[in-house]
Amino acid sequence: METAEAVSILTALGQNTRLDTFRALVAHEPEGLAAGEIARLSGVPQNTMSAHLAALARAGLVRGERQSRSIIYRANLETVRALTLYLIRDCCGGAPELCTPIVAELAPRCETTGPAKEEDCGC
Repeated sequence: METAEAVSILTALGQNTRLDTFRALVAHEPEGLAAGEIARLSGVPQNTMSAHLAALARAGLVRGERQSRSIIYRANLETVRALTLYLIRDCCGGAPELCTPIVAELAPRCETTGPAKEEDCGC
């Protein structure tokens, strides 16, 4: 990822409604949410939500797919992965042990989600 792309993504997330919208979409992966439902959950008019979703889509954070009369939006988790790696790639000045708390927070918590084997976690 290039710096300009990271700045674009962070700029898109640097507004309360867009950040809340993106987090809601992450929480509703993989099924996604219809644009009208996102607007209802956020308490903003549909035309305003459309502008927010367009900004998130331009930054590569969401994808919309038409299903009948609705557009279903989903978070683009690949963009989040790339941004996260960009932000922490050179973590802690080459002392990776200092990044252990970050990695631990990101690690799947299979023991609390209940799958019988770690490979069943889906993370």
